[in-house]
Amino acid sequence: MTDLTITDVSEKYYLKPDTLRYYERIGLIPAVPRKKNGNRYYNEGLQNWIEMIVCLRHFGITVEELVDYVKLIEQGDSTLQAREDLLKEQLALLETKKKNFADCKIKLNTVLIQ
Repeated sequence: MTDLTITDVSEKYYLKPDTLRYYERIGLIPAVPRKKNGNRYYNEGLQNWIEMIVCLRHFGITVEELVDYVKLIEQGDSTLQAREDLLKEQLALLETKKKNFADCKIKLNTVLIQ
């Protein structure tokens, strides 16, 4: 995987460049190295990191929760249990949303059939 510019990364992950800069500013992604021209270049590790952030955002994890999660990652292996707990909590929320959606779908189908 080659180093990508902010434009390339924004297109790859469907994020605006401003969003990537914001994520970097608040510490969601590590500082992005710059070339002599001042442009950011995202290496494979940063691209993988962004992919993780994007996936977790798609699961409904808030930016604030992600900042907490990243802080836990930065603290090392001693926080593995806390990270697992956070992800399990998010999974439980998703399962609740899925159940609620299924219940609503059944109710809507019932109303539409009548």
